[in-house]
Amino acid sequence: MAKIVIHQEKIVDHAALTALCPFGAIEVEANGELAINAGCRMCRMCCKKGGGVFEYVEDIQRSVADKTQWRGIAVAAELLDGDVHPVSLELLGKARDLAQKIHQQVFCFVQGYQTDAAVRKIAAYGPDEIHVYDAPELEHFRIEPYTAELEAFVSEVKPAVILVGGTPIGRSLAPRAAARFRTGLTADCTMLDIQTNTDLDQIRPAYGGNIMAHINTPFTRPQFATVRYKIFSAPEKTEPHARIIRHCPTAASFFSRIEFLAMNRKSAECGIEEADILVAVGRGLKKPEDISMIRRLANLLGAQLGCSRAVVEAGWLDPRHQIGLSGRTVKPKLIITCGISGAVQFAAGMNGSEFIVAINTDPEAPIFNIAHVGIVGDVYEIIPGLIARIEAMKGEING
Repeated sequence: MAKIVIHQEKIVDHAALTALCPFGAIEVEANGELAINAGCRMCRMCCKKGGGVFEYVEDIQRSVADKTQWRGIAVAAELLDGDVHPVSLELLGKARDLAQKIHQQVFCFVQGYQTDAAVRKIAAYGPDEIHVYDAPELEHFRIEPYTAELEAFVSEVKPAVILVGGTPIGRSLAPRAAARFRTGLTADCTMLDIQTNTDLDQIRPAYGGNIMAHINTPFTRPQFATVRYKIFSAPEKTEPHARIIRHCPTAASFFSRIEFLAMNRKSAECGIEEADILVAVGRGLKKPEDISMIRRLANLLGAQLGCSRAVVEAGWLDPRHQIGLSGRTVKPKLIITCGISGAVQFAAGMNGSEFIVAINTDPEAPIFNIAHVGIVGDVYEIIPGLIARIEAMKGEING
């Protein structure tokens, strides 16, 4: 593990050195020596500007997992009311792509209660083995039992890679399981690839979407990654060939400090993730009242309304409308972006759309790099004209 070593004998000005850290992680102890506290983010600013007082040291004496003992790609399936969450089916398709590159198997891990229908559905998407943990105690998500069963599966099967849906449940389950194996986890991956030695190439936006980070876990196994819904496409169904292996969870694995009392369901909503047509608005709008113009276009097209993060932060629309890595990932048949520049964070949340129409006054806007049709112009001129044309066409049809 990397650490920062302080050469106390080189210290001249304590106050100047403590001021170097932007996180306030350098402090003076009671004995007068400098120390690094838990606030350190390993930015190494102190090493660069500390005049040799601070030294970054990486311990290269680390144990390396025997990669030959960890084989295959596993998907931790998530069940909703007994049905399979769509993100799990998408991950099965990606797992198949990765497994074919290294000539290994695809496993699917399923836990819940009365899972037979879900297992049959999963089998149609091509896994080689489905490992089932079925018990009344697993009907509802509780983090301790769910983690215990996933740990038991990984310990027995030893997959090189475990893919988990980037859902509220997946984001709770994956890090706990990864911590039990003292291994790496990359959250919200947007691209995945694999090397011949089974090292997983995990790519995700970082620093607010300004860069794409390429992450590897070369020393430990297994490798965990979470992926959000709609990042990958669901595969075509195949003739089921999976070997179904049923496990008997132990009573000890059901221990939990959480008691399930009741479930109060929210009213069903059709989110923007499910929309076939989206009209999205960005900072190109001058005032919140102008959203009514965009909403009118959306209504005419039978579309849902989306937006960029700037619109949500301004309080103009609810966060449920936000498209992007800090919002929702969408993959509609048609999306029309109005006054959105197309920053990496937004583009990564919608660049899988089948057809993208972009309207922006800036001809150099990044959105035009991914748009199928780009219109350089003012939304205040283009949208009203488009609305008028659509209304006229509908009038002619109805007439």
